[in-house]
Amino acid sequence: MSNSSQPDKLSEDGRTEAAFRFAHAETVPPHVHPLGHLVHAATGVLSLITDDGAWIAPPNRVAWVPAGAEHRHRAHGVTDMRVVYLSAEAATGLPSGPAVLAVSSLAREALLAITTPAPRSDVARSHLRAVIVDEVASAPEQPLHLPEPRDDRLRRVVRRVERDLTEPVSLAGLAAWAGVGERTLTRLFRQETGMGYRQWRLQLRVHRALVLLAGGRSVTEVAAACGWATTSQFIDQFSPLVGMTPGAYRRAATAVPRD
Repeated sequence: MSNSSQPDKLSEDGRTEAAFRFAHAETVPPHVHPLGHLVHAATGVLSLITDDGAWIAPPNRVAWVPAGAEHRHRAHGVTDMRVVYLSAEAATGLPSGPAVLAVSSLAREALLAITTPAPRSDVARSHLRAVIVDEVASAPEQPLHLPEPRDDRLRRVVRRVERDLTEPVSLAGLAAWAGVGERTLTRLFRQETGMGYRQWRLQLRVHRALVLLAGGRSVTEVAAACGWATTSQFIDQFSPLVGMTPGAYRRAATAVPRD
């Protein structure tokens, strides 16, 4: 497997599949690709960041980046990143914008197989690619996206909440702090994030939890740091969004990458 950490380029041998190893907190600067691509963290966790917000892809998910979309990556935990580039024709069934999609066991194994350096015929690679595209194109989009607000008032409120997730600040309290009406703030959350305040704050807490767990923090520590009153409450709210319990996610995210 390649140890290069420059996924802004195709592999040196011209293949449209590649593997990269990242250290914890390593980042890739903003870049674009002429081809759309699927990005999977075999171990560790990847953030996909654009001007429109951030997506997090744990090991049971795959990130999709359309052709020409400027983006950057950040690794959380030691991350084994697998990339499969797709032609415009192959990508027709995928979302028009960046997204995080569920990855089936079959698609995951195909992703791992096609991105290893083992020699494979063009026919074999074509079959693996078809499996990946068919499986991912039929998968639902996952709610692991945090939109970046454009409105200055909402951006200020968002930064206020991000600073301390242990404080259960209400929408009314935020509106008073920001000097805007509660109804105005409600409207801004809906318009700019597509979510109400409570759902947005839950998404933010889950995003922060994903990062902390990938960094090796315990489930109990993360629950407290992200504002959950109890570990059981954390598990109940985290698991439906991520598709696994915090403990299972932590084990997958901190696993030793394959050689």
